[in-house]
Amino acid sequence: MGDPAGVGPEIICRALAELPPVQRARIIVYGDIKFLRRANTLTKSGLSFSDSGSFSNGRGVSLVHIPVEQAELVRDGMMNAAAGTCSYAYIKCAVAAALAGKISIIVTAPINKEALHAAGHPFEGHTELLAHLTGAKSSFMLLASDKLSTIHVSTHVSLAGAVQRVTTERELAAIRIGNTHLKRLGIAQPRIAVAGLNPHSGENGLFGREEIDYIKPAIRAAQSEGINVQGPISGDTVFYRAMRGEFDLVVAQYHDQGHIPTKLIAFDTTINVSLGLPILRVSVDHGTAFDIAWKGVARHDNMLATIAYASRLCMS
Repeated sequence: MGDPAGVGPEIICRALAELPPVQRARIIVYGDIKFLRRANTLTKSGLSFSDSGSFSNGRGVSLVHIPVEQAELVRDGMMNAAAGTCSYAYIKCAVAAALAGKISIIVTAPINKEALHAAGHPFEGHTELLAHLTGAKSSFMLLASDKLSTIHVSTHVSLAGAVQRVTTERELAAIRIGNTHLKRLGIAQPRIAVAGLNPHSGENGLFGREEIDYIKPAIRAAQSEGINVQGPISGDTVFYRAMRGEFDLVVAQYHDQGHIPTKLIAFDTTINVSLGLPILRVSVDHGTAFDIAWKGVARHDNMLATIAYASRLCMS
């Protein structure tokens, strides 16, 4: 359900209300029934949430109700530790269910990193928290859309920290896992481009040696494994070429390098996919939107697209 102070409950209700009954019946919501019932009324979605599996009409939604004592301290549209505590509890419960094989994939509504930290869970974001809960050594964020998809070598770190994470091992891992993911989706030979870190991909060392020392060796290693990958290609051209259909995936070197072009061209439909975990997880690619939360105006396009992508992954 994500952060209960944010738009998560609203977009969940709106999205589930639009789904066909047969698809809605395959979904279980992990969260708090009080927030969901409030959001259901606010959005006029006409749903019935139950943790007993018993419904009186065809608008029922299965729920795992997760009571959190601090939930009473949550305030609509405001960041606080209580909301972070709730977010963590919902995620932890869903991850346990996924690891136990009770559910096939997790779809996450947005959380607030500051609230999570205030609650005593100092993770960089959802992806890092999921890696911790599942015991994964590393994880990668992939942004997927119809027009452009990117996988990130680093995400929620400072720009200085992102440069330090550009290693041959990390580059090669990103290329491999992106290639595997696209093959799972039915692309027999994915076409992958690796973006340069520095302007003009370093201009043969004039603007930095990361491309020479770390990125190119990773690309050569991936090519020796039969992966169709090119680069490094300057960041000011590689995304345009991918959008024109030349590549299926771009390896972005840091958060904003991949997020800015993807959100520019597909803001409402981009899907956040976590790779490298022992479970499947996808998420909406927007935040808690505290400024409009609990006002009944939050759009649910991204949640619908995320649920559709999750269903596609489950069937692949």
